[in-house]
Amino acid sequence: MDKNTITGFILIALVVIGFSWYSQPSKEELEAMAQRDSIAAVEKEKALSNSPLKGEDSGQEVSPLRGDLEGSPDSTALFFSQIGSEGQRVVLNNNKVKVGISSKGAVVEDAEIIGYKSRRRDGDVMILGKEDAQMKFTLPLKQENICLADLCFNVTEQTDSSVTFAVEQEGKQLQVSYRLRPESYMLDMDIACMGLEGLAMPGQSNLLVDWKANILQQEKGRDFENRYSSITYKRQGKGVKKLSEMKDESKEPEEALEWIAFKNQFFSAVLIGSQPMTQASLSTEQLPEEKDYLKHYEASLQVPFDATGKESTHLQMYLGPNDFHVLKAHSKMTAYGSDADLDELVYLGWWIFRFINRWSILYIFDWLKAFGLPMGIVLLLLTIIIKVLVFPTQKKSYLSSAKMRVLKPKLDELSKQYPNPDQAMQKQQAMMQMYSQYGVSPMGGCLPMLIQVPIWIAMFNFIPNAIDLRGESFLWADDLSAYDDLIRWGKDIWLIGNHISIFCLLFSLTNIINTRISMRQQQNQFTGEQAQQMKMMQWMMYLMPFMFFFWFNNYSSGLSYFYFISGLLNIITMWYLRWKTDDKRLLAGLEAYREQHKNDPKKASGLQARLEALQKMQQEQAKKR
Repeated sequence: MDKNTITGFILIALVVIGFSWYSQPSKEELEAMAQRDSIAAVEKEKALSNSPLKGEDSGQEVSPLRGDLEGSPDSTALFFSQIGSEGQRVVLNNNKVKVGISSKGAVVEDAEIIGYKSRRRDGDVMILGKEDAQMKFTLPLKQENICLADLCFNVTEQTDSSVTFAVEQEGKQLQVSYRLRPESYMLDMDIACMGLEGLAMPGQSNLLVDWKANILQQEKGRDFENRYSSITYKRQGKGVKKLSEMKDESKEPEEALEWIAFKNQFFSAVLIGSQPMTQASLSTEQLPEEKDYLKHYEASLQVPFDATGKESTHLQMYLGPNDFHVLKAHSKMTAYGSDADLDELVYLGWWIFRFINRWSILYIFDWLKAFGLPMGIVLLLLTIIIKVLVFPTQKKSYLSSAKMRVLKPKLDELSKQYPNPDQAMQKQQAMMQMYSQYGVSPMGGCLPMLIQVPIWIAMFNFIPNAIDLRGESFLWADDLSAYDDLIRWGKDIWLIGNHISIFCLLFSLTNIINTRISMRQQQNQFTGEQAQQMKMMQWMMYLMPFMFFFWFNNYSSGLSYFYFISGLLNIITMWYLRWKTDDKRLLAGLEAYREQHKNDPKKASGLQARLEALQKMQQEQAKKR
């Protein structure tokens, strides 16, 4: 072997050694790999616990704890003496909520919200039930994973509103504490350990949380309640999002989460972390209609856990109503303060509609509610106040339409001067000139009315989420938060269901009348071919109120009642304005305006100016051709 060959082997060896040294994982990467392996082991254990396997020879079930074929837990497992024992139920309560906690796993088993009557059973609303919900905590260690659900904890301290559970073996201890805050729906939870330093993976490990629940139908109207039930979550430093209400969906948010809510229309169970929760996986599944449940929710996540025992992992659970003010107050009890945004569990619409609801409708509603009036009267007065506030825009819209009405004979005469279809641009330009001379705009009746649209949409979001209407009766409606079914039958009919909502029917009738009034106003604003086109579109306009009946028949009677009163007040208002309007005096005013500005005609602006400019451009192009 010559010198060059030896030199080559040495260089190759150096390259291989250098590359191996350069590509080896860092300490942090090794810890992450160990964490992933441990999590994979936990997932395997979960699969085994959900679907017990049969041994090929013995026919015995594989133990979900360690996967042993002997059919019993490994006697070397940590806290072996507490594995498999039966637990006891501990009840914590205050004047807001009653929480049942099992010593088997030291987890919340059920929760009853005091003061809100259940429609499903005698007593108050059960937000979580032993048979409906399950929460598991798992602590990954180097050699094994401690699943708290397998352990039966001892009760070491207990009062009416607090309890401490603990398991201990050979100087190693796990402790779980719960405290129900007075006069609130907030449950504090602390999980701590002692003596596990050598067993834990290097650095700060994580506690794995698996939470699943079947969401019980709480209200009379299943379809309507389902529209407002979803898994909702708050991203760290960002806004609140939710999974689909109407279809199955799974999601793994990229951001860390501050809280996760299992929400139905009026009540929520919310898991809140004092530190951001990572690696979250969320899913929602629609359940069959013949069941008593709406959906199946699942959530898995990780929260920081200090295995040295210096600090405990602090979690919170909000178990209460979706009441805006209550949620706002409970946000301040979290580690995030007011920025927790728990109040967004009350969905008030997109930002512009939420702004209207948050800073106007909600204040008016609370003010009226403070008088102790029945909720039907509160909605009536709220509707009247809103109509008074928007009356100036409605009056302006009507007067604009009235001006077009009194000018219609002049517009018809002008149309006769341009009988040929190829004179359409000249006719339109002449009409625009007349509008300018008399100081009117064909769009003047529409724009003021558009200002009212956000208010009606805001109310569409406000009323179904107002828990104050739940269980409140008015006239023939026994619950303003659900449909009224004074007329009902046994079997579902396509598009209608098994009932007719009287308030929905009244709303649809007033909508037809208002559509008739609106169509008559529009007929006065158009002439010639435009008037003929409007007549052809009338049947489409009348179809909408007819469709409203099928859309709103399953909606809350409070919402249909609001729209019915609003439509009725609109009819009265339009009748009043028509009665107060003198067409001769109005036309005289327009003539006076024209005479006053005949030497300096009003300059067109806005949409009218753009229309005139477009017509002139089209006319010039036609001349060039």
